[in-house]
Amino acid sequence: MIGKITGRLLERRPPQILVDVHGVGYEIDVSMSTFYQLPATGEDVSLYTHFVVREDAQLLYGFATEQERHVFRQLLKISGVGARTALSVLSGMSISDLYDTVAAQDGARLTKVPGIGKKTAERLLLELKDKLDVTVVPAAGGGHSGDILNALQALGYNDKEAAWAVKQLPGGTAVADGIRQALKLLSKS
Repeated sequence: MIGKITGRLLERRPPQILVDVHGVGYEIDVSMSTFYQLPATGEDVSLYTHFVVREDAQLLYGFATEQERHVFRQLLKISGVGARTALSVLSGMSISDLYDTVAAQDGARLTKVPGIGKKTAERLLLELKDKLDVTVVPAAGGGHSGDILNALQALGYNDKEAAWAVKQLPGGTAVADGIRQALKLLSKS
């Protein structure tokens, strides 16, 4: 398996690039988020890759970070999701946005990604919450519950503690107020 490619960027044709590695040109499909992080043509580039061998083709997918490649691989494990759909999801939203979308179980956000319908979005949300190890936050915490949850986790609280605190908050709580209230609840428990 080809796990990483480092070489000179020869061509940029979204969503595909051409990278020269010691005289061998590799055609690599990349997400748009990776595409926008690429250096100028002629400069060195290093990408994490996922290599797919099919009966009719050998395909190489490239990613700017290991985390993006990990999420791509998790998407491929979902029934009915192929490489093109997985790249589309990664092109349509950042990794952190995807985690927030899964945590909030926001199917409407996923359907804004080209090629993702309502049923596919529901299947993605259902399966990704386990595959990405995301704590699902109920809608009662308001539209900012994902932001509050992330802030609590950044402050060192584990997923269960943070999710419990967010569940206790009234609907429509602003982020700053929600963090303050959640911290008070966690200090009492």
